[in-house]
Amino acid sequence: MEATREIYWNIGHGVVIPMYLLSIAAVAVLAWGFWKRLPLYRLGRSLDRFDRYDERVRRMIDEVFGQGKVARVKDGGLPHNLFFWGFLTLFVGTLLVMAQADFFTPLMHVNLLSGEFYKAFSLVLDLAGLVALVMLGGLFCRRFVKKPEGLETTEQDYVIHQLLFAILLTGFLIEGARMAATELQRNPGLAVYSPVGYAVAQLFTSFDEASIRTTHKVLWWLHFALVLGFFCAIPYSKLRHIVTTSLNAFFAPLEPKGSIGTINLEDESVEQFGAAKVTDLAWKDIFDADACTSCKRCQDRCPAYATEKPLSPMKVIQQVGEVAETDPTASLCDTVGQDVLWSCTTCRACQDICPANNEHVNKILEMRRNLTLMEGAFPGDEVRTAISNIEVNGNPFGLAFAARGDWADGLPVVRMEEGIEVDILYFVGCYASFDKRNREIARSFITICAAAGITVGILGKEEKCCGEPARKLGNEYLYQMMAAENIELIKGYGVKKIVTTCPHCFNTLSRDYKDLGLEVPVEHYSTYLHSLLNKGALTLKPEPFVATYHDSCYLGRYMDIVDQPRSILAAAGGRIQEMEKSGYDSFCCGAGGGRILAEEKLGTKISEKRVRMAQETGAPLLVSNCPFCLTMFEDGIKTGGAEGDIIVRDLAEIVAERIVRQG
Repeated sequence: MEATREIYWNIGHGVVIPMYLLSIAAVAVLAWGFWKRLPLYRLGRSLDRFDRYDERVRRMIDEVFGQGKVARVKDGGLPHNLFFWGFLTLFVGTLLVMAQADFFTPLMHVNLLSGEFYKAFSLVLDLAGLVALVMLGGLFCRRFVKKPEGLETTEQDYVIHQLLFAILLTGFLIEGARMAATELQRNPGLAVYSPVGYAVAQLFTSFDEASIRTTHKVLWWLHFALVLGFFCAIPYSKLRHIVTTSLNAFFAPLEPKGSIGTINLEDESVEQFGAAKVTDLAWKDIFDADACTSCKRCQDRCPAYATEKPLSPMKVIQQVGEVAETDPTASLCDTVGQDVLWSCTTCRACQDICPANNEHVNKILEMRRNLTLMEGAFPGDEVRTAISNIEVNGNPFGLAFAARGDWADGLPVVRMEEGIEVDILYFVGCYASFDKRNREIARSFITICAAAGITVGILGKEEKCCGEPARKLGNEYLYQMMAAENIELIKGYGVKKIVTTCPHCFNTLSRDYKDLGLEVPVEHYSTYLHSLLNKGALTLKPEPFVATYHDSCYLGRYMDIVDQPRSILAAAGGRIQEMEKSGYDSFCCGAGGGRILAEEKLGTKISEKRVRMAQETGAPLLVSNCPFCLTMFEDGIKTGGAEGDIIVRDLAEIVAERIVRQG
């Protein structure tokens, strides 16, 4: 017999019109539900997220169907992906059956669902349904049995899981009933291509045909009603993320990672800086709350949350949505809480892992801007002092700006005011200029450049703080003041290239300063040294050592610089023993977001937790290439009782010790 089956068996083609009418009604309910939410999103400020349309569509297709971000999560990522692909395959298969019955057969008299294609079709759909059912069971156990810490479960979660289970189970029962009355009797060779349906069909072998037909018809209508209910429930439940998360892959920013909107401080019509109310945020910030799946992946990766601080990136997203729905005039900062806002290190681990493309960090920065610029608030008096020092002396330590270049005395360095042409301008930064320990990194960098024949210039006493810590704490005014002075100097000297040893300076000069008119290429020293090694301008003598390497958040997640520092360490003879959290999954040192200026008064120290991760590798050496990280780790080693077990050094120091002198 031909390999095929009768579509609408036992139901009859008379069901087609009411089926389509009910389906259209369900889709209308779905569309109406989202239409009613549009005013909620419109509470936010305008924001163009429809530019570069083709690029956005390609990314959305890739993320929605590839499920790459979800797959990165070890706990629950793969089961979710398999469930999604299984459910999607069933949906596509259902559409193909409808197209065959209502288009190809009556209009074209062609039966696609026959022969070898039908056998493959039956087998694929059967296995897809089985995979979806098993994975849904696994996800059910993860949420309701294993119950991961911090994962909030509501009654709605139970209902959604039960609805999905019911849809899948009734689908198999319908198939089993049909096969029991047809294929098992007339074409048993075809039944093997629906293995799950074949197994379910055994449940009906004791039924007479009339009972099977009655049961099949009841199950068919029940299954159809459940599917309609599923569609109707989407905009009114957590299921809305099926639509909103997919759309957020389209709406996600295309600007470089970590970009921050630059405030026009000259616009006298602006009366509010930062976000005091939800209406001060952009519409996308409100939309993010609907896209949030409450998966807590952002929370799991947050260094503040992991060290008993009150910040949960997931809850911040949800609170924005709650305020928008309940009282848009309410104080957003009071709702979220100042301790929550000041706890953020802006490490971007939350955004990097979020499968919904939610933007956590910039929401926090907007609220910080309101606190700082409109309310004059600071995390503590020590931060107020540091900010005042930056404003007066151009550095957070309050040291005389005239001594900023003293670290370079006796080194082959050109002060730019001397008017001598240089290969690169070394933007030193505050810590390498004034901090005793970090001055050694600056000296090591100059030693390396001299060995490679690079003429290095510095601004010396003319250089000022890049403004990054102040900006991340919300003080846009001070940041722009520092930036304007630095940019004027750099432009005046006709600098061709800038290299920094500080990832925070690197990000600020290379990205943020562009908004203020700086177009000079900027590079972090780790990639600069990597290129010197590759070109043969620098040669190292490998000396074996064992180390673990810390990826600075502002190099790894912000700038995708992950492999180059490891390559340099390998060239120097290093064997790296990776920490549990490394690369894009790296754990913050605790200094970002201006926290380098603040005392860590809540919870436990982030730096101590990271040092313990380094200790667990068994490596005696922790390597970093960020002055903030170095400072935090040395403090964490002391306060965490790790002295004598591990030491921290900068990448530049290791390279400088292994230089092969030319000639």
